[in-house]
Amino acid sequence: MHDELTRVDLEKMQQEIEYRTRVLRPQLIAEVQRTRAFGDLSENYEYKTAKQEKNRNDSRVRYLERMIKTAKVIDSDSAADVAGLFDHLEIYLEEDDETDRIELVTTLRQDARKGLISKESPLGKALLGHKVGDRVKVEVSPSYSYYVQIRAIEKGQDDESLEISKY
Repeated sequence: MHDELTRVDLEKMQQEIEYRTRVLRPQLIAEVQRTRAFGDLSENYEYKTAKQEKNRNDSRVRYLERMIKTAKVIDSDSAADVAGLFDHLEIYLEEDDETDRIELVTTLRQDARKGLISKESPLGKALLGHKVGDRVKVEVSPSYSYYVQIRAIEKGQDDESLEISKY
């Protein structure tokens, strides 16, 4: 499976890898060595914690490297009247009788609590490519779906201000 990511996503991941390998890893290794000197390793909580942090960092680096290696680079441009990546949408949720404002983003930068909706989520998939006024069916599962209407589209761009998800 390939993750569809933008060039900015790839650059941000590469920057994080460099930080984690050049800055954070040496600090974590030093902390492991420092806490190892505390004595009996079977009862040394500080040592175990330092090892866990080092391993967590190494795991994140491997994850990012794997994401970069398997990524499919996509373009974030879309037509002026069509919902695309990094566009801000005002949608009307019929079921809840509410209006919401969201931004369509890549999976790596999604955060539903902040209104950053992944293009691969059921809502994101349903909205991509549609226009203002379109009533769109969002299929969450075979047994549950709902309708939203696009009320407004404000074109956006990948301005690099959105951070990638940390975990």
